[in-house]
Amino acid sequence: METAEVVIIGGGIVGSSIAYHLTAAGCRNVLVLERESATGKGSTGKSMGGVRAQFSTPVNIQMSLYSIPFYASFQERLGYPCDYRPQGYLFCATSEKHMAYLRANFEKQVAMGLKTARLLEGGEIRHMFPQLRGDDIAGGSFCSTDGFVDPYSAMTGFMSWAADHGTTLFKNELVRGLIKDQHGIAGVETSRGTVSTRKVVNCAGAWAAGVAKFAGVELPVEPLRRMLVPSEPFDDFPHTAPMIIDMSDGFHFRPEGRGFLLAWNDPEETPGFKTEFDPEFDPELMEKFVEKILTRAADRVPCFANLPVNPKRAWAGLYEMTPDHHPILGEAPDVPGFFLANGFSGHGVMHAPATGKILSDLILTGKTDLIDASLLDLARFSEDRLIHETAVL
Repeated sequence: METAEVVIIGGGIVGSSIAYHLTAAGCRNVLVLERESATGKGSTGKSMGGVRAQFSTPVNIQMSLYSIPFYASFQERLGYPCDYRPQGYLFCATSEKHMAYLRANFEKQVAMGLKTARLLEGGEIRHMFPQLRGDDIAGGSFCSTDGFVDPYSAMTGFMSWAADHGTTLFKNELVRGLIKDQHGIAGVETSRGTVSTRKVVNCAGAWAAGVAKFAGVELPVEPLRRMLVPSEPFDDFPHTAPMIIDMSDGFHFRPEGRGFLLAWNDPEETPGFKTEFDPEFDPELMEKFVEKILTRAADRVPCFANLPVNPKRAWAGLYEMTPDHHPILGEAPDVPGFFLANGFSGHGVMHAPATGKILSDLILTGKTDLIDASLLDLARFSEDRLIHETAVL
């Protein structure tokens, strides 16, 4: 029978970061179980790759204040690239209500120690990017250390370093059940056989609720499709631009290669395991969404009226949503040894470094000083301690 000190279910960027942090902390028998033939086939490989500290809650800001410097020094730490590009995030406010919201967030960010964020006047934004339609932009906020990483490279770097230092990765490995005894978790049933372990980490992303059921745990995580549309090469907007967010409708975009990557969260989208976004599978859905996003793009960036887009290159991935848009981190209340790292609500890539550190601390020592871990435990839902993140893209 296979034995492991810690078994991680899911080899995406969150599972990979936890494997790295555990191994770096001296844990020498970590086993990662990945159901696919390669890691990153779930949400990680389909992510937009944004990283930001401009959040509205202290705990999310704290996680970013660990994660972004980590990405900035990723190559130096791990010897692998993550392609961190600090081009910033620019929130464009189109009402005084938006500005009041950004000011309140800015005050929290500064209080938490963020030094690279600033508030902008509408005129400054129009000067920075005359290509934007700026008549209704009242102001905004910008953080120069926000930016983008390549999610696949970051995941590969975490997992490669961990594997170089003793972590084992099994691919094509289905989890079929969890074994419990009077002490809690005792093992994992897989398609290859049984693994004996006292510690299991659920890193199954959008599929986490199904894994939690094996332990008898009800996990309030549900999948929600998000669709991204890349453009063909386009030079009429600067490629040095930050992620730009239009707060009037949530449309946002960033440079990607020689073109741009467009995103917008359709309020008509309903939860479910829907990753179809294929012109051959559902041409009507594809056509409608591309039309919706290009309408918003051209409205905010008039030159995007000429933006060349090939709908066949668009794709969809899954956010794993919790009721308060914050992750669920830590040990399940009634199942000793069953740890949760789930429900990132679109922030899994940007907060993967902090998540790895927090879970590694909790697994090995029972506590962490990075955040107040009780804020993000599963019990908050039954105890009515929700902490709502309103800065969700």
